[in-house]
Amino acid sequence: MSKSIETIAPLSTTIAALFSVLCSIGLSHFLQSRRERKERSVKEARVQAFYKLEHRRSVQTIPDDIPQGGKILTDIKIDEVVLWDVEHLGAHFSSEMNTKGFINHMVGRDYIAGPLPDNTSTFSLKNITASVNQKLPLDGDSGKTHYNKLIGLHECILADLVRKPGSTTRSKAYIRAGPRRELHFNPQTVSAAIVTCGGLCPGLNNVIREITCSLHFMYGIKGKVWGIRGGYKGFHDPAYEPVLLTPELVEDIHHQGGTVLRSSRGGFDLEKILAFIQNRGINQLYVIGGDGTHRGAFIIHEGCMEKGMNVAVAGIPKTIDNDIDCIDRSFGFASSVEAAQDAIICAKTEASCNLPNGIGIVKLMGRSAGFIAAHATLASGDVDLCLVPEIPTVLNGEIGCLPHLFKRVKEKGFAVVVVAEGAGEEILGASTEIDESGNKKLPAIGLFMKKATEEYFKKNGESATVKYIDPSYMIRSVPANASDSLYCMQLAQNAVHGAMAGFTGFSVGLCNNKMVLLPIPQLVRTSPRIMDNRGRTWERVLAQTRQPNTVPSRSSSR
Repeated sequence: MSKSIETIAPLSTTIAALFSVLCSIGLSHFLQSRRERKERSVKEARVQAFYKLEHRRSVQTIPDDIPQGGKILTDIKIDEVVLWDVEHLGAHFSSEMNTKGFINHMVGRDYIAGPLPDNTSTFSLKNITASVNQKLPLDGDSGKTHYNKLIGLHECILADLVRKPGSTTRSKAYIRAGPRRELHFNPQTVSAAIVTCGGLCPGLNNVIREITCSLHFMYGIKGKVWGIRGGYKGFHDPAYEPVLLTPELVEDIHHQGGTVLRSSRGGFDLEKILAFIQNRGINQLYVIGGDGTHRGAFIIHEGCMEKGMNVAVAGIPKTIDNDIDCIDRSFGFASSVEAAQDAIICAKTEASCNLPNGIGIVKLMGRSAGFIAAHATLASGDVDLCLVPEIPTVLNGEIGCLPHLFKRVKEKGFAVVVVAEGAGEEILGASTEIDESGNKKLPAIGLFMKKATEEYFKKNGESATVKYIDPSYMIRSVPANASDSLYCMQLAQNAVHGAMAGFTGFSVGLCNNKMVLLPIPQLVRTSPRIMDNRGRTWERVLAQTRQPNTVPSRSSSR
């Protein structure tokens, strides 16, 4: 009996230990299951809360109780919006994605010097950030980070922000730029080409770099990105072989001025350009240039449509003169204005340190628009006379610029002049010669002003020490400053977003401080734009330089 009890005792101990282990395992599984359910519940609640918040934002209306100090204006309203539509390849070709509801998400996470490997995953963050436009599925999607904002149908930016009583109730609007939910092109099959045309401009390398990196790191394309050298000539001239652009190659080019692809004017041959696109298997073309270059880009777009080529043609507006219409400003303009300050400082030093009657004249770029000269004048605060193409140049008389200069020199001991290259046609006459881009050659207004100033002082019994500085090409050859670098990145990324979504024949720009897609025909129709000679900018110039206003009165101009 005692033996059997001794045998049973270890057995019961073993059973008890086993039962304890099983209970522990069961409890662990129970706690883990409960924790997972709680985490899933929290995740779902977070997403649902996100959707509810966005829904409230989207249906938000004017509250019945108007906040104190606010009121509803009954004489200002908009009841019709006219959208500047952009052509979409989906109207002519089937999407390469062969799927509806494809969720566009960011492809790369870490910046690496080279193309993304085939097994690169999307951003893997634990928190889900959903699209505000479409409800995303939760199953199998928790490892991806989606764009916080996917642009929806008819999402637009109003062009006419300033409204007054009596204004039309119709407003035009631009398509808002940004990533779309559905892609037209399959990133696995995308090959692209980038070309820079026309004159140099700060930020060209930034745009080239950001287009290349956006294609590789935001969309993970598996094709090639070709850099077309020498402008439109590079599509067909054997002397300008295209270069293969990789993230590694473009990694540091944004620190340099100019363009690594080089540039040129002219050389447009539609059939040869289309043949290049077909032979290289290119389905996205990015064209960086001014209004003339954009007209060429739209001809390429029309040629692709006629030949049934499923190719997106995107433009990025570039002009040192800031004279492309519709957009707030062109990239590189701020950098050029900043670079012009060095020349103005040197002109002031020369003028103030050279006797007698020191005068420094700086000639800046500005063929038909005086934006650079005017903004450089305002930024400097040291300029006594600013001459621009939009304002008539009057040499003598009560409103003459030469008597004004004479007076300023007598008051200060010296004077500083800034003149745009296109100013003074009323005096020198318009040239009949044109360059390869069709731009007329300009007379030497800077040297003319130097001579005219010296002669005026001599006529009044004085001598003047006039120093002439021409930094024209220096201000367009500098690297982009921080502001322009950021702007170039936004332009490039949104050009890629637009092309990947299937838009074509468009350009991208900043309108009312929002990125938009603009149909090229409308963009170039009113370009080049000029500065308003009765606008705020010119008023500020007059207030700062205290020069006479030579703009004819409205009654006399009739």
